[in-house]
Order: sequence, then structure tokens, then C-alpha cells
Amino acid sequence: METTAGTDQNRNLVLNCLHEASWGFGIAFHNSYAVIPLFLSLLNAPDGVVISVAGLFSILIAIPQLVSAVMGRNIRNIRIAVLGVHTLVWPPIFVAGFTFAFFAPTGPSAWIFYYICFLLYGLAIGMIIPIWADFLKHVTRAERRGTFFGISFAFNSLGGFIGGLLSRQLLANFSFPGNFGWGFLITFASLVTGTLIFLLYKIREPAEIQPHKTIRQFWEQTHSIVKNHKNFRRYIFSRIFFTANFPAMSLYVIYAKDRFSFDISEAGMFTAVNTVAFGIASYLAGRFGDRYGHKSALTISLGLHLIALIIALAARNMWWVYAIFLFLGAGQGSFFPSSMSLVYAFAGRRDNKTYMALIDTSLAPFTFASIMIAGSLIHVIDVAFILQGIGILIAVSIGLMLITVREPKHITS
Repeated sequence: METTAGTDQNRNLVLNCLHEASWGFGIAFHNSYAVIPLFLSLLNAPDGVVISVAGLFSILIAIPQLVSAVMGRNIRNIRIAVLGVHTLVWPPIFVAGFTFAFFAPTGPSAWIFYYICFLLYGLAIGMIIPIWADFLKHVTRAERRGTFFGISFAFNSLGGFIGGLLSRQLLANFSFPGNFGWGFLITFASLVTGTLIFLLYKIREPAEIQPHKTIRQFWEQTHSIVKNHKNFRRYIFSRIFFTANFPAMSLYVIYAKDRFSFDISEAGMFTAVNTVAFGIASYLAGRFGDRYGHKSALTISLGLHLIALIIALAARNMWWVYAIFLFLGAGQGSFFPSSMSLVYAFAGRRDNKTYMALIDTSLAPFTFASIMIAGSLIHVIDVAFILQGIGILIAVSIGLMLITVREPKHITS
């Protein structure tokens, strides 16, 4: 069959922008770099737990991805599959929101209850990602995929910006912990709304029906990818050093709060600043990647994360703190369309679900190690020294990406 027509691509782009805006709005009330660490800190969770949030979230997302890819190896109705798997994320965020909005627990075990909900939420996101990535392959054209993702993630940030402003008002004007609980319920409603939009997409049918694949054939294909795709292996190796960035993302808000004692409502402003930068960088990275290569765009993204860390070390007042989240948002925004597009570029005609799962699963042990090391050192040495060490590892990742990894669209292995 012929590829997705231009009109269908544009229709899907509009719908994907609405989907991303809805999710971006909701996640502004429940993000892993500002709101969740601050919430856990206010619930008196241990410091090691607080700074592990961003890295642990990445690990939770990675854990079920190969399982999801195996279960989805013979999908015939991709729309039903993507709708079904998205419902997994609804229960934990609803339970957390309802509990803290209406019962407002603050005792010594309150953080443990929320943490369990957070763990289930992260695992659910992990189940979603491979199926969602496969769905997006069915609704986009390869030559415009970077731009498609860039524009879509820009709308995610627009929703996040609006949500961040409302989150600031919510946190400032309602009592703790109900203010966070109501925010989590807003997250739930937004995720449900965004999921239902999948019903409206125009889906491109594959040119040929893929034969039934046994579990053994799936693992043989996976082993072949790991063994023979050298450029893909070099890409994963360079990303290993960047896993050190995850504890840094959780450290920024706590480090800044200890230094400048800002009001908790500033978490909403951090989200707003972050999402504006996220949206602009997402669009630019998508366009840049389609024209010059997504590996180059991803390398720029890593550089923006390094700049955020340098600013954190040099911060003198709250304007510097806003700049941290500005560059962090730019780094995150440019990372998503670039890394997503690279998955499809590496996979080519092969199963992109497997490539997506391999990346996150391979990085998970190193992410775990980075947050464990940072968590164990936080009471031993100054946070500034931890951030300096993280900066060195990010610089190594950038160097490896520049020197050893080639643009996959120009080569076959």
C-alpha cells in the first residue's frame, strides 16, 4: 500500500499536537525534575530517595520495555494496542491524587504510600513506550518524522507551560499536601483525555503483513542486533556516560532550595520556564535533525544539559536558578525528537520496538548505579563536587557521540 498521504500526515500531526499538549499539561503537575522531588522532600522522605527520582523514573520505564516488546511482537490492531496499554497509567496517578486531595496524609509513612504509586506509574509508562513508538511509525512519514516529533513535543511544552503556571497557583493557594493531590488528579484527567485522542488518528497500513514471530525468533533477532549492529552499540556506549545526568536533574531543585530558600510555589515557575525552552528546542531540533542528522541534534542536546549543570554550579541568585531550568528544558526538548528519530533510523525496516527497548534496558543498570552512587555521596561530600563529577561524565558522553557514532541514515550498520 502507499505511504501516508500528506493530508493524513497533517491530520495526524494536529491530533498528535493535541495529544501531547494534553499530556504535557497534566505532567506539569507531576514531573520528575521539580514537583515529585519537592513533594517527597516535604513529606520528609530520605534525601537518597529524593535525589533518585529522575534516575529511578528512567529505570522504571526501562524495566518492562522488553516485556512490552515481546508481548507486542505480533500486534495486528495497533490502535487497540496503544489505547489498551495507555490505560495502565491511570490507576496509580488517580489513587495518589484522590488520597492526598481528600485525606491529606502527612505521617511518617505518607511518602512510602506515594512512592508505591510512583513506582507503579513509572512501570506503566515503560509498558507504553514500545507500543507507542510502533504506533507513531504507522502515522508518520520517515522523511518528515523529526519535524513531526519536534512540532508535537513543542505542543507538549505549551501544555506544560500552561500547566506549570496553574501548578504554581495551586501550590501557593492550597494547603499541603492537598495542593499536590489536586494536581495529581488534574494529571489523571489530562492523561485520560490525551489517550482518547488516539481514536481519531489515520493509520497507515504496512506495505506487507509481517509473519507471526515466535518468542524464540524475537530473541534471535534481538541477539543479532546486539551482535552485528556496531554503530548502534557505539551509540548505547556513549549514552551510558550520560546516565550520570539523571541524579543531577533531581539535585537541581533541592540544591537551589538549600541555597536560596525559595517558596514551594516556585516549582510551578520552574516548570513553566522549563516547558517554554522545551517547546522551542523541540521544534528546532526536529527541523535541524531532518536536515543535518539526528545524531548531531542529539549531541547539541547533551551540550545543553552540560550548560545547565555549569549554571547550577555558578548560581548566585534566583535568576540563575531560572536559567538552570531554561537550559534543562532546552536539553530535554531537543533530546526527545532527536532520540526518537534515531530509533527509527537505526531500526530501518527492522522492529523499532526492539531497538527502543534495547536502548532503555541497556542503560538501566548504569542509571541505577549513578543514582546509588550520588545518593551515597550526598551526605559525605558537598553537592557541588557531585555535580562536577557528573559534568565530567556528560562531557565524555558528548565526546564519544561526536567521535565514534555515525549518522545512522547514511550507513547500514
